[in-house]
Amino acid sequence: MVDIVYDIPEGKVTEARHTLAVLVDNEFGVLARVIGLFSGRGYNIESLTVAEVEHDKNLSRITIVTSGSEMVIEQIKRLLERMVPVHKVNDLTVEGAHVERELALVKVKGTGRTRVETLKVSEAFHARTVYAAAESFIFEVTGTSEEVDEFIDCMRPLGLVETVRSGVVAIARDKKKETL
Repeated sequence: MVDIVYDIPEGKVTEARHTLAVLVDNEFGVLARVIGLFSGRGYNIESLTVAEVEHDKNLSRITIVTSGSEMVIEQIKRLLERMVPVHKVNDLTVEGAHVERELALVKVKGTGRTRVETLKVSEAFHARTVYAAAESFIFEVTGTSEEVDEFIDCMRPLGLVETVRSGVVAIARDKKKETL
């Protein structure tokens, strides 16, 4: 009997965050099928945005931020590519430089000195005041997910009431490889 030795890497498998851009048919049930692919295999979606990108061709783009080992990310990409309504899958994280942005609306309550401090912090983050009342503000802040997190963390002690986030949108910076 021959012993078979498998090349199993030693050490901990590293997980990395990836941003996937998926071009799909803009039709009923496509988003549910894509989400089902993730949930059915126990993969987490950290951020999900979807919008129509080509009205004439009836195409939408889904931007998904997920984390996993290199093997898991490759499996996700292959499974997505095999789905019938999927036209193209780009892993922006590995394909080169790209720009990611997220939008958040942040409601903060406060009066007196807290109100002044809230306005100073919002100015430092280039947040736009979209609503102001006697005892509250609603700010619009745009940036990377980390920048949005930092703004929200700064607003917590000042009277953070509620936060609504759009999810990540991303686009490749250079046209070395055609993306969605």
